[in-house]
Amino acid sequence: MRKATPFALTVMASLLLTGCDWTVINPSGYVASQQSRLVIFSVAIMLLIIVPVICATFYYAWKYRESANAEYDPDFHHSNKLELLIWGAPVAIIIVLATVTWGSSHLLDPYRPLTRIDSDTRIAGVEENLGAVKRLTAVVLDPDRADDAQAVDVKPLRVEVAALDWKWLFIYPDYGIATINELAAPVNVPIEFRLTSVSTMNSFSVPALAGQIYAMPGMQTQLHAVINEPGTYRGFSANYTGWGFSQMHFEFKALTDAGFEEWINGVRSASQTLDRATFVELDQPDQPNERGFMEYFGTRYYASVEPDLFHAILNRCTRPGMMCMDEMMHIDVAGGGGIDSLDNYKRLRYDSRRSMQTQLDLVKYSGIIPGDLCTTETVARDLTTPARVTLRDDVQRLQEVAPQRVSSADTAAPLAL
Repeated sequence: MRKATPFALTVMASLLLTGCDWTVINPSGYVASQQSRLVIFSVAIMLLIIVPVICATFYYAWKYRESANAEYDPDFHHSNKLELLIWGAPVAIIIVLATVTWGSSHLLDPYRPLTRIDSDTRIAGVEENLGAVKRLTAVVLDPDRADDAQAVDVKPLRVEVAALDWKWLFIYPDYGIATINELAAPVNVPIEFRLTSVSTMNSFSVPALAGQIYAMPGMQTQLHAVINEPGTYRGFSANYTGWGFSQMHFEFKALTDAGFEEWINGVRSASQTLDRATFVELDQPDQPNERGFMEYFGTRYYASVEPDLFHAILNRCTRPGMMCMDEMMHIDVAGGGGIDSLDNYKRLRYDSRRSMQTQLDLVKYSGIIPGDLCTTETVARDLTTPARVTLRDDVQRLQEVAPQRVSSADTAAPLAL
């Protein structure tokens, strides 16, 4: 019975492993496949040191056990052969890993446009320009790579991605449509992602397609990838972002050309459109259910999208009256707007989570007076009334709310902004 126990445990462990998702090791996209081979190669190279060291540990522990009566040489102090082995092998492995790491960092750079769709197909009009190190690395990443690969003329699919709390927005600028929590693409077609975030730093990850890429507010990142096998794959946020993080996932559908066209037509038949007003409604943290748990937002289709909406999301100016970050940077590069720019400060509210109550608490407990109460009723007045007038009105209103912390002497402070 005791002899059968290890065998039974081995069988049970093997059965449990059959339920594991091996997507990272066996993905369906060309970029992810190269990343998988890089991981396997790195582990195999490191095992060349780890396995012999472990074996030597057990061997010498057995050889010099107390009852072995092994030979003992108290005068031994140096061996050139041992020094060569102990230092030479790790140095050689480090050189190999460094070479492959440097080459793969360039070949698998998410900002680098794809040059191939798979091992046997390259994209026409795109030069690879591989040096000696990159060619050596390419052998590791793609052993089946063909030097005489056929060239195909294919137009990349552009997708604009925005991470919200807690859902994913996908905009297809070439088709004028958008979706929530559902991404689709035709197989063997390069995909160009442009990513940003609305609130917190996030991480876009589809293990079957390519490695994760961060999405950050006010910044744009890029990811180039391609999917080679039809199917439905899981995508999710790989960076903790708060309460609803566990519900921030989506489906990635890899379709045939005909299937993708059918999917596009299905989205276009939706009744909803995505403009700035609709986006402002979406840009709200999902609410918990009656049990206190955050629920999955679900999937939505938008038949049309307001032009340049992604530009507004990226530059944090989707709400009325807000100055876009690129406009502000242009003013700064030009040397600033001088005193005339005083009326611009109200357009520089980028914290959409800053509620009226938050601003009132700010005055009550710190004495700091914000420029205005951030409500929809103040938008029209912000754009038409000079800043000095609205500032005086704001101070008067805030004095009524927190007179113990706001004195008449404070009125001069905001005017200096």
